[in-house]
Amino acid sequence: MHRLPIIAGAVIGGLSVAGGAFGAHGLKTVLEASGQTGNWETAARYAMVHALALVAVGLFATVRPAAAGLLVPAAWCFILGTAIFSGCLAALALSGVRILGAVVPIGGVLLIAGWALMALAAARAEG
Repeated sequence: MHRLPIIAGAVIGGLSVAGGAFGAHGLKTVLEASGQTGNWETAARYAMVHALALVAVGLFATVRPAAAGLLVPAAWCFILGTAIFSGCLAALALSGVRILGAVVPIGGVLLIAGWALMALAAARAEG
C-alpha cells in the first residue's frame, strides 16, 4: 500500500512543477489576458502540497502498517481531490468555462477529508 501514494505523490509533484513552469512562461500572456493567473498558480500550489502529503501518507504507512485502514482512503482522497481541485482550476484558467468553478469545491472537500483521515490515523497509531 505504501508504494501507491509515494508514486502518485512523485507524479503529481512533477506535474505541479511542470504545470507551474508552463503557466509562468508558456501561458503567461494568455493567463494574464484572461485574469486567470491566480487560478493557475493555486492549482499548481495545491497539487504540490498534496503531492507531499501523499508521500507522507506512504511513509507513514511504511512505519505504521496498522494505520493503513485509514491511510488508504486518505491517499485516495488526496489523489482524487487533487485531480478534481487542481484539474478543474487549471481547466477553468485555460477555458474560462465557469461551471468548472462549481466543481472545484468537491475536490476541496476530498482534500479536507484526506487530512482528517491522516490526522485520525496518527491519533490512533501506537508507538
